[in-house]
Amino acid sequence: MKRSEILRKAFVKSLPIMAGYVVLGMGFGILMNDKGYSVWLTLLCSLFIFAGSMQYITVDLLASAASPVYAAFMTLMVNARHLFYGVSMVGKYRKMKHFKPYLIFGLTDETYSLLCTDPEVTEDQAGEWYSFLVTAFNHSYWVIGSVLGGLLGSVLEFDSRGIDFSMTALFVTVFVEQWLTSGQHRSALTGIGASFLCLLVFGSSRFLIPAMVLIVVILTIPYRKGGTFHA
Repeated sequence: MKRSEILRKAFVKSLPIMAGYVVLGMGFGILMNDKGYSVWLTLLCSLFIFAGSMQYITVDLLASAASPVYAAFMTLMVNARHLFYGVSMVGKYRKMKHFKPYLIFGLTDETYSLLCTDPEVTEDQAGEWYSFLVTAFNHSYWVIGSVLGGLLGSVLEFDSRGIDFSMTALFVTVFVEQWLTSGQHRSALTGIGASFLCLLVFGSSRFLIPAMVLIVVILTIPYRKGGTFHA
């Protein structure tokens, strides 16, 4: 497959991601501007963090001058899901020669779904080029959206109340979709139960990290049913 064909294929496949990333990225840029941060810092965050939900949390971490240890732990907990689906990419990325570090860095939920659901690009070199392009396109959409949001926020008057709920709304949508399509609801019920319990115990301002730790612990402890492990 020619590189021009791979380029076109990767771009077409990434178009649905562009629609979401540009809008959500703009929300991040507007929030950064609302807190008084320059568009250059917004650009750097999107270039080197590139983690949608964590970037929204980063706005508050920067504003509250949170400690590096707290920020690192929060990042680990928020992005812990990457540990699970990242493992499934080890075999695929082991064959990559030139872009492996960037592909690991840029593996988001949406990029993962595209790279796992396209069986047409199978040659090693073609597969590496395609994986790189899909990752780079998705990354660029987020960066462009963030910068646009920062620029718009600096020249237009915005009421930013509710913008930070956009990521919450996205995850609620993912939760509902997963609930409707999945045959078992252990993960969903674990998330609801652990969050509610920690909310009661630690209060609304401190329940997040304990809840995420509890969820990770519960979901990583398999249980036996009929002699077989079920996650």
